Amino acid sequence: MEDTQSIRAQINYETTRKGPPEGFPQFPDLPGKRYTDQRFYDLEKQQLWRKSWLFAGHMDEIPEPGCFKLWETAGQPVILLHTRTGGVRAYYNTCRHRGAPLVREATGKADRLTCGYHGWTYNHDGELINLRDKRDFVDLDFSCRSLYPVRLERLGKFLFANFDPDARPLTQEFAPLLPQWEQFQFERLRFVHKDSFSLKCNWKIAMESNMEVYHVRSIHPQTVSPMLDHRGNVNTLYPGGHGRMIAPLKVQNHTETAAIVDDRPDIETVGEIPRTCILSFNIMPNLVSPMNEKGLPIFAFWPTSINTTTLELWWFGEDWGDAPKPRSWDTYIDYFNMIVAEDTQFGDGIQQGVESYAFGGVPLNYQEARLYHWHQAVDEIIGIGNIPPELRAAPVIEPHWISQT
Repeated sequence: MEDTQSIRAQINYETTRKGPPEGFPQFPDLPGKRYTDQRFYDLEKQQLWRKSWLFAGHMDEIPEPGCFKLWETAGQPVILLHTRTGGVRAYYNTCRHRGAPLVREATGKADRLTCGYHGWTYNHDGELINLRDKRDFVDLDFSCRSLYPVRLERLGKFLFANFDPDARPLTQEFAPLLPQWEQFQFERLRFVHKDSFSLKCNWKIAMESNMEVYHVRSIHPQTVSPMLDHRGNVNTLYPGGHGRMIAPLKVQNHTETAAIVDDRPDIETVGEIPRTCILSFNIMPNLVSPMNEKGLPIFAFWPTSINTTTLELWWFGEDWGDAPKPRSWDTYIDYFNMIVAEDTQFGDGIQQGVESYAFGGVPLNYQEARLYHWHQAVDEIIGIGNIPPELRAAPVIEPHWISQT
């Protein structure tokens, strides 16, 4: 992890440079049909979403043993369960008898998971422990009829799921990012609020507006642009398609940024850079999170069709204990939602544009390097040999441009 002096030097370089760094690759046009071609969308579903760690929720949603949450945003029926022993597990919401759902409520609490169709019952370890009319199931081996598990791992109080049983551990996937995240104390952060937005565009179009600052002067002239020095923006590329942006603020704290009296408690361990810059991470495949001393939002972009998206916007902050929720949380969230509306205003128009007869490819520049790096990593996960040649992102970003720390 770089020290503050090193990051300041990078910001100064970006502010004064006359062009991209020497030797940095020029990007070929990104094929426009990656946003419109059904074959590519199907490959994403079959490979990207099945092989990636996906944000599934937060422990505050299932705070006590027995609490469960139904999680279906990734297109699969999954139960997240706080077990009676204090752990957390994930199972397909599918009875091993004839596939009926075990739970139909979005959230709840249960000592056991019992199928409402024929009464098969499972304990918190997913084991089949009882069924109706055992005499009619001759020699049924209960040990072979446990619920189908889903990989689930915790990062502090954040929950991530993976449908690939052979996926590498979460800590390995996020290894270069973990030292930077320690200052935010994920194990302490409290779930504050969640909004959901329906967008009429491909999920990548929606996500990409949060992965570069090239657009800031155009669509945020009264909100973000007056306080952000976009010319000093530093992009860092990490293995696996993850990325980081550090952009210096023209004002020196986030209270001034939102023009409110901010009574939200600070995360005291947060250092100088998140307090004086916009520090934002894009996390493969579908998350963006700008973090500061007050907490963080998580943007989660979920495809609902090839040209529609659900944007979930989660908020997490330092725990305020038993006191009333700080009033400025609502004010700040309303302010931020205005920025989100600015970011998403062109989604449907862009979708129409990329679907037009004329649209070909996307000529990305150096400021948009995180976008190209992300697309290049998507192809690596899918397997570039599985992708039709006309839809591939040419692998032009070589390993020495990717940071390991």
